[in-house]
Amino acid sequence: MSDYHEPVMGREMLELLSVTDGGLYLDGTAGGGGHTRMILEKCETCRVIAVDRDPDALEEARGALADLRAGVRFVSARFDRAVSDPEIQDRGLDGALLDLGVSSRQLDADERGFTFRRGVKLDMRMEAKGPDAAAFLAQADEDELTRVFREFGEEPRARRLAREVVKRRATEPLSSSDDLVAAMAVTLRRSPGAKEKARIFQAVRIAVNEELESLEVGLPAIRDVLKVGGVMVVIAYHSLEDRVVKNAFREWSKACVCPPELPVCTCRGEPLGETLTRKVLRPLAEEVEKNPRARSARLRAWRRAA
Repeated sequence: MSDYHEPVMGREMLELLSVTDGGLYLDGTAGGGGHTRMILEKCETCRVIAVDRDPDALEEARGALADLRAGVRFVSARFDRAVSDPEIQDRGLDGALLDLGVSSRQLDADERGFTFRRGVKLDMRMEAKGPDAAAFLAQADEDELTRVFREFGEEPRARRLAREVVKRRATEPLSSSDDLVAAMAVTLRRSPGAKEKARIFQAVRIAVNEELESLEVGLPAIRDVLKVGGVMVVIAYHSLEDRVVKNAFREWSKACVCPPELPVCTCRGEPLGETLTRKVLRPLAEEVEKNPRARSARLRAWRRAA
């Protein structure tokens, strides 16, 4: 069994995706390949383009899906860029899945630098390229740090923490989890709790990987390559991601998106599709009991109109 994570809300995903014979599907965050396997076992004639920006995850998926290799093609890319794939552009997608966030393996591997466990190097990159978390904390100015801590970490003392980071890096770089936690302790005037540390480390991770930017670009890009009746399913794990998904699906499902002050509609005049989940879906209690990291999952789905 893959230790990236169990495929979260797989039953709900399959029901909403409504896989059809001969269909082409995008798993934009393949991880260990669990969701891709569920799609291919449900539909033997379907094909999946399994995408992940993390080369370790993609290698894990290749091994986990070796017995289904004929039905899957692997692509190393961010999901917002994967839709430029020639096959997708030529054929269109019958459905797409995004299972956002980080995997269990990424969180558990100290060398990946996602965790606030003691003595861990600050890295947090999904891909082994570009500036890591230590570089971000060294280079971002106070205003940018404040924005990231406030918007991505929902930290009420964001400005104070940003100033403490800037002060500390003037004499010594913040290179480990201990350094960032120490800055938080000074800001809070006490040792931060696990949830507080998780929020700030999440904020830095989101900034380092441009996660929200990728989602904001990727959602409409995937929408535009869906066939008529094609479904997009997105599983988010925190309110920032879920808000982007909810707002996008809501806007696409409206007939008119003109400003209220316009006397005559000048926009598209018809919905692009419909939201299939009137309310966000959450995992059942039995799933959370088996896989505690599914607890924060929030699933939404949208279907493209003619």
